[in-house]
Amino acid sequence: MIRSFSEADIARVLTYEELIPAMERALAAFSAGEVIQPVRTVLTVEPGQRYLGVMPAATHEAMGAKLVSFYPKNAGTEVPTHMASIALFESATGRPLAFLDGRLITEMRTAAVSAAVTRHLAPGEAKVLALIGSGVQARAHLEALRHVRRFEEVRVWSRTPAHAQRFAADTGARALDPEAAVRGADVIVVATDAREPVLKGAWLKPGAHVNAVGAPRPDWRELDDDVMLGSTLIVDSREGALKESGDVILSGAPIFAEAGEVFANLRRPAQGATTVFKSLGLAVEDIATAQLVYDALGGPPRA
Repeated sequence: MIRSFSEADIARVLTYEELIPAMERALAAFSAGEVIQPVRTVLTVEPGQRYLGVMPAATHEAMGAKLVSFYPKNAGTEVPTHMASIALFESATGRPLAFLDGRLITEMRTAAVSAAVTRHLAPGEAKVLALIGSGVQARAHLEALRHVRRFEEVRVWSRTPAHAQRFAADTGARALDPEAAVRGADVIVVATDAREPVLKGAWLKPGAHVNAVGAPRPDWRELDDDVMLGSTLIVDSREGALKESGDVILSGAPIFAEAGEVFANLRRPAQGATTVFKSLGLAVEDIATAQLVYDALGGPPRA
């Protein structure tokens, strides 16, 4: 019987304690060539406003596809900018197993991947976290990153000051202007719908680590050239970054490694290097997360 899992079902069982190491395994397998996954197909329904993405992947353990709507025009409304559905199949036989709501999975797996990269690359004594953006991904990253570092101070900035103030009231963060938020921070998260850079390299502390999860189009930016060219650049997928990331394409910054290579200890930045993780999101992350949920909610044991 094909099962169906709602966001409420997923929220009951999906935890960062399990998800962060699962993302490490999934991306290590991807970088080792053990995953079949094309770069996502993105249909532009309305430029700058409405997009539809198709993201399939197959591994030894799982197979599936995510259908995701990306509506930047929903920003600031009660409707999320990203919504999705995931179809999960048995990898060995192709038998359909489940359909899962993809919104929370997308939210949590994105933050979990950043947390995994942060665990490997950020200074072990990191104490100050700066969040550029105060939306869904800022909140998810704050929760996920607290599983890998102990922050004594959290700072936040949003282009809408009321949003930053509300985020600060809810979480205990300090709402500051962007430069003040970033200067001296050990870990910076940039999670915005920006089309032009909002983070400047001149603000970065030497040895800081940046997780950048916005600007998912080849002509959009959220990091300036000083950030990109003055840091060691890690991406989730070389092929994907060179086709989809305006930060990578327009800056011409060289890619040092994929996250999966870092997780497998195949590539390590120099000690004390300033690092940037440019995240675009991969189908294998969604499928591995969907399999975690399916197993937790009573799917039959895998052979």
